[in-house]
Amino acid sequence: MPYENIKSEKSLYTTGKSFTQALEKLDPSENYKGTELEGLDAYERQLKRFNIKVSGKDCDTVSKFFQTSDSAVLFPEFVSRSIKLGMRDNCTIDNMLATTTYVDSLDYRSLQLDETDDMKTFDIVPEGSAFEEVKIGVKSDLTSLKKYGKMISASYEAIKFQKLDLFSLALRRIGENLVHYETYDIIGSVNPNAFNQIKYADEFTYDDLVDLYTSLMPYKLTTIVADPKSYTRLLKLPELRDANAGLDFHATGRAITPFGAEVYCLSELSENTMYAFDKNYAFERVVASDVSTDFDKLIDRQIERATVSIIVGFTNVFPKAVKIFKKKEG
Repeated sequence: MPYENIKSEKSLYTTGKSFTQALEKLDPSENYKGTELEGLDAYERQLKRFNIKVSGKDCDTVSKFFQTSDSAVLFPEFVSRSIKLGMRDNCTIDNMLATTTYVDSLDYRSLQLDETDDMKTFDIVPEGSAFEEVKIGVKSDLTSLKKYGKMISASYEAIKFQKLDLFSLALRRIGENLVHYETYDIIGSVNPNAFNQIKYADEFTYDDLVDLYTSLMPYKLTTIVADPKSYTRLLKLPELRDANAGLDFHATGRAITPFGAEVYCLSELSENTMYAFDKNYAFERVVASDVSTDFDKLIDRQIERATVSIIVGFTNVFPKAVKIFKKKEG
């Protein structure tokens, strides 16, 4: 089979594409339709080639990757995939994004739509008359892109006999923490002003939430991110104690407001602060570099000095799709 003759090289990490994409170009998955290998991607076929089992009862140890120079090249991709799996485990961020844009430069400006009152109305256009303009341009400010990362502090000797599924669990935890800080940066992309803040006195009530809900129109209230105190207050509102909301919370641990919005808790938020928004229009995630590793060091078993990182940023695409709900000062 072709996958058994692929030469795994470090250069596959420097093509400008992911390692798996580079492998797919050499060994397309479409060639395996109707075979026992259908459903595996090019990387998974390489794991099969070297008989590396990354999970299950017969799961191998980390050292299995380093039996040959070709199989060692697969290890950085295992690290990246495990971290990405952790990022997907914490699906909070996916439920907040309107879109994700991949860029090859740190110089990126998002789109801007001129949301005037005229844009909300569509009058009949008499024959021969001009159409009203809707202006679409680019934002004046660059999207702030940041690098998140960690240095792995573990010697090869310490982990070589660890099962791959257990080692993957530690990497998944790193990925989950990466997403947590990305979530905070989503909120940080909102520029507070007099037009997007709704303030309440003392403790908010259900009536305050109704005002918040209507203030977003014509956008929909799909998502709320709250500090721990506000989150607790929200869950204790009598209006949230109906049977359906209670059943869903007890079954999934996911809090639902009476308006159908999903609610998330973010400990880094200021006390008595919530962000309410329409996830279909509010935020864009900009990725300049997906999860990357020091592949040279990982391949050479210099794991104690290897880093994993990602370069991302966020833009509040439609500012009117977000409201800040907070307690009045003083």
